[in-house]
Parts: sequence; C-alpha cells; structure tokens
Amino acid sequence: MSRVKEYLPIVGLAEFNKLSARLILGADCPAVNENRVTTVQCLSGTGSLRVGGEFLAKHYHERTIYIPTPTWGNHTKIFTLAGLSVKTYRYYDPATRGLNFQGLLEDLGAAPAGAVVLLHACAHNPTGVDPTLEQWEQIRQLMRSRALLPFFDSAYQGFASGSLDVDAQSVRRFAADGGELLVAQSYAKNMGLYGERVGALSIVLKTSEVAAKVESQLKLVIRPMYSNPPIHGASIVATILKDKDLFNEWTIELKAMADRIISMRHQLFDSLRAKGTPGDWSHIIKQIGMFTFTGLNPEQVAFMTKEYHIYMTSDGRISMAGLSSRTVPHLTEAIHAAVTRLA
Repeated sequence: MSRVKEYLPIVGLAEFNKLSARLILGADCPAVNENRVTTVQCLSGTGSLRVGGEFLAKHYHERTIYIPTPTWGNHTKIFTLAGLSVKTYRYYDPATRGLNFQGLLEDLGAAPAGAVVLLHACAHNPTGVDPTLEQWEQIRQLMRSRALLPFFDSAYQGFASGSLDVDAQSVRRFAADGGELLVAQSYAKNMGLYGERVGALSIVLKTSEVAAKVESQLKLVIRPMYSNPPIHGASIVATILKDKDLFNEWTIELKAMADRIISMRHQLFDSLRAKGTPGDWSHIIKQIGMFTFTGLNPEQVAFMTKEYHIYMTSDGRISMAGLSSRTVPHLTEAIHAAVTRLA
C-alpha cells in the first residue's frame, strides 16, 4: 500500500479508477474494453452522486431526475443542491411490502424523454425491495425506448447477495446494450472503509472520444469542489482488487457477511411465525441487504422504543446487520407486543 502523501490528480488514483470500473461493469464489458467509460475517484457514494449531479446540471439537456419513493434521505438534497429538479416515481407498495412494479412502469413511462432516473443497483435503501431480473429487463427496455438516462447508486455490491457479480447484474444489463449510463460506487460497506470516503463515478458513453471530453468536464466540476480526492482509501481498494489472493479473501469475507444478514432474516421470520405474531412476515426474507422495512407504523415503533428500548427509524426500517441470534427473541417479543396491542 502506498505511503506516498503527495496530491493525487484531479480524477484520483488511475489504477483505482480502472479497477473500480471493471468491478461494477465487468471485466468483459465492451464499453470498458473500448475505452467508452470515464471513471473518476470521488468521496464515497455521496460525493460520486454529487459530482455526477453537477455534471448533468451543467451539460445534460434534461435537468430533471426521478428518484424512487421512498429512497435514501440524502438523495433529494444531493441532487437539488447539484442543480437538478427532483421528481419521484412509485417504488414501494406498503400493502404488499414489496415492489409497486406497475406504478413504477407507469411513472417512468410518463416521464419526459431524456429525463434522468436514479436506480438503486441492489439492496434498495431503505426498503430492501429489489426488482427481479425479469423486471429489470422490462425497466431497461422502457427506459431505453423513452431515452431516459440511468443513474445507478451502487452502495452495496457484494453485500446484498454475497456475490459481486450478482449484485452488479442490473448495471451490467444496461451497460451491455450500448447506451449511456452513470453509476456511483461506494466502498464504505463492502470493504468497511466508511471513514476513508472512497468511491467512484463511472459514466458509460457511446464513443471513446466523448468519454475523453466528459472526463475533461468532470475535472472542471471536481477542481473547485474538493480539488482532488484522498489517496489512502483508494490505495487500499486498488491493492485488494489487483491482488488475486487478497481479492479472493475479500470475496469470501463478503459472502460470510451477506450470509449472516440473510441468516438473521430467516431467524427473525421463523421466530415471529413460531410465536404466532399476527400478519404475513414473509417480506422479511424476500427483502435483501442491510435494511428491512418491517411494516410497523410510527405508533408501534414508539411503543417498542418506550417499552422495549428498541430503536429504529419511525418508518419501521431496521438494520439487519445490527441483529444477532441473541437479540432476535427480544425483538420478536417487542414486535409481537406492538402488533397485538396497537393493531
């Protein structure tokens, strides 16, 4: 790992950028091999989204971005301050605690041609609800037919299913069709580099000439924003991604972490079912990633906080990563009490 503390170039560590693009788009991606991708190192996922948003606000003809309802709380602020007009499309269905796929298609179908659409690559935050591969294909076909520009937020690659390739399938499906897209990557969760603020923005374009021009314009966005990114976190990532043994060790650890979260989902579901808690709790094992939208209402959440000292956001979202076999019985007891007393 580099101990050099000199400034990086404006676009960051070149090796890190190349490896990051291959990780999310795939080593066999035509766009990567044809130099149609420009990648810049940014300040984790948030910085990648902000740089991409400002670039679009300055240079893209349609300054409206559609984000799902609900979405990560910071998305609206990031894109509004970047200079884009933020609108929403239907995503989560509280009735089924699953995807409102018909609503999603209707809203994207009604969006103006050329609009930007924010898509969660995997492990949708906060709901944990992802489209199936068949649904992703329908989304892709609709968006390409309407000339809608995909902007993927990839914060959990490898952390959702345990497979880096599986969690990148949505992005790669779009990258393979020859169209343009943006993707923001974060290494906070999947490498545990939260405090290093290491991420990347990749933009897939139609020609290598356009890619070179886009990189030039991205430099003009980054230079007055933070000048250049930090070196340490990017050096850690590059060291792991380029070394076969370290990379394999990382993928094994990633799968172990993802499998543990999946195991917690099954333990909680089985515990609620064994206790006879009213309702259908199958959404807990159908959702994926760090978070679960339990379906609990604010009153029930407040009750669990007061009576059982369990803390979660008022919309009923819980972090599955914070759950353990030891705490599942206590959470089950609290949910059961909340549901039966405050139906």
